[in-house]
Amino acid sequence: MHTKDRLAHELEIIGLADMAARAREGYYDDFLSPLAAPIVELVGELAKVRSMQAIGLRQRVINGEFDATQEESDAWAASPEGQATMRLLAQKK
Repeated sequence: MHTKDRLAHELEIIGLADMAARAREGYYDDFLSPLAAPIVELVGELAKVRSMQAIGLRQRVINGEFDATQEESDAWAASPEGQATMRLLAQKK
């Protein structure tokens, strides 16, 4: 299961349906998000939720449990976006 879907599932379990929907779309994903720091955003949003479940999930996020996997990283690197980014980075060196 993709990391974004695992995260969405965990958010649904603790009753955060709006955040779960964003997670499922990749909003908090290392490679799919439009944000520069999606995990930081997720940690910040979870900090605003006043429940023990959100505090626990926030700590799991901080611990890296919902960071992209190596397979997800490799898929992004092989994608057109990943290839374009790699070319851009290589040009800057």
